Amino acid sequence: MSDVSITKTAIAKGFKHILENKNFEKITIAEITAQCGLNRQTFYYHFQDKYDLINWIVYHEAIMVIRKDLTIENWDTKVLELLTTMKKDEHFYQTTLKDIDGTEFQNYLFTVTKEIFQEMIERLANDRKMNPEIAPVMTPEKKTFSAEFLSYGVVGMIIDWAQSGMKQSPEEITSSIKDIINGARMFAVSRYFQELTKA
Repeated sequence: MSDVSITKTAIAKGFKHILENKNFEKITIAEITAQCGLNRQTFYYHFQDKYDLINWIVYHEAIMVIRKDLTIENWDTKVLELLTTMKKDEHFYQTTLKDIDGTEFQNYLFTVTKEIFQEMIERLANDRKMNPEIAPVMTPEKKTFSAEFLSYGVVGMIIDWAQSGMKQSPEEITSSIKDIINGARMFAVSRYFQELTKA
């Protein structure tokens, strides 16, 4: 690990420690730097503000988990890893997603899940077992819309799970997300048969 990464990790750890007992909005940069034995200049060398720090933590501790080697074949394992990571650090995620907008986290998740859904839709559209006349029905615009629609659903489930106290296990949420994806596949197949009967 580089010196920069070590310093950023130390700042993140110090911030999380303070967050255990103090509201996010009331935490100061001075408190964070004092907690990890650094000065304010060092903090601002690495982060613009507290929000930038949170985004770094989320990206490196959660999003990188799901992005690394993610494929359409292993997406469910990756989602489970992500949710397990969040559950282990649930106070941080519940607090930051409630006390701040959480937009960056949602944007990260949306981008990742959209890529997976786009790949799934492309595979369905290019499946030679399906009626080749169906492919033109799925225009690029419709593919993008479908991927975004499904992504909003999955991200919404994850955010709601985190904000409502993570009462269900990571395994249960992953299973629910798998149901959504399987349902999307079944819908695509049913559309195929509908179009086939029209021919």
